[in-house]
Amino acid sequence: MNASPRRICAVSGSRADYGLLLPILRALHHHPDLSLQLAVTGSHLESRFGLTADVIHRDGFVIDVAVPLGLDDDETDTITRGLGNAVSGFAGAFARLQPDLVLVLGDRYEILGAVQAALIARIPVAHIAGGDVTEGAFDDAIRHAITKMAHLHFVTHEAAARRVRQLGEADGRVFITGSPGIDQIRQISPPDRQQLEQRLGMNLQERNLAVTFHPATLDQQDALDQLEQLLAALAELGGSVGLVFTGANADPRGQAVNERIRTFVAERDNAVQHVSLGQRFYYGLLANADAVVGNSSSGLYEAPTFGIPTVNVGDRQTGRIKAASVLDCPPEATAIRAAIAQAFAMDCRGVVNPYGDGRATERIMAVLTGPWEAQDLLRKGFADRDCD
Repeated sequence: MNASPRRICAVSGSRADYGLLLPILRALHHHPDLSLQLAVTGSHLESRFGLTADVIHRDGFVIDVAVPLGLDDDETDTITRGLGNAVSGFAGAFARLQPDLVLVLGDRYEILGAVQAALIARIPVAHIAGGDVTEGAFDDAIRHAITKMAHLHFVTHEAAARRVRQLGEADGRVFITGSPGIDQIRQISPPDRQQLEQRLGMNLQERNLAVTFHPATLDQQDALDQLEQLLAALAELGGSVGLVFTGANADPRGQAVNERIRTFVAERDNAVQHVSLGQRFYYGLLANADAVVGNSSSGLYEAPTFGIPTVNVGDRQTGRIKAASVLDCPPEATAIRAAIAQAFAMDCRGVVNPYGDGRATERIMAVLTGPWEAQDLLRKGFADRDCD
């Protein structure tokens, strides 16, 4: 092995990617031949998103560098400047930390900024969850852009691997690992029902839904118009169905979505809203929910492992591979209500999750600890393939 531990700098920009990265962060932290550096940015550092950097500290990790983006609101110009702040901030962070490799997950603009800085600094990048397709959000283009700037690709299924290869990446750099989020589900100790109800501030009902709605950033229909359709469908369910909303992310119109949900929840005894529940309590919610409703990737990545259906609203996740437990419907109240009724009648306990078997971390760690040199990774060619 190397005379000194390899420095792996993991970047997290939100509660969503942190929850998926967590089993890998733990494995890196405990490995004798690797040195974990942790850089946080984005909504982790924003109080209106729950200041989730505090969760990272409570999990026992040291944050080596924080890169604030200045997200005072969710207007498009603010987010664009935030992306610029990410590039600038990570330029300084990487100059100080001098990592041997940067590890990122997903498709967010703050992650794009970190990867751009690593590209110019000549630091190789390992990317988790490339090759997916989400046609309803600009995250789709960001994900593919990160793929072209990355040097190792840890993808969640064969279709994603095929797309990454189609983008010109060499076979030997693409590894089908599955999603580390499934590893986390298998490792975590969920709260019991009483603990969950205390955290939620609400008694669970006869039936319960986990609801998350993010703006679909490429849709012509306004996010609030789509949300109104969703809320109308949920209102028709009556007070015997518990509604637990988690917060929208830091995308354009995300703050307006959260504010509208806050008003909706204030008018009902059977509904609560939490900007962030934290991974343990969110998984506790899924373990007690009858379905996931909305347009979050969690309904596709994680819900199938809990054996519960997902009502996937609108086009945000269009193109992603989906388990048999996922019901697609347009953002129309009647269609959403019908899909929820169908979900309540489903038995999804035997559904196979297409995103892996809970062993992603060991597969990723096998590559990160393997025989590679940073300079060799940086020099990559374009693998031309016959497209006929």
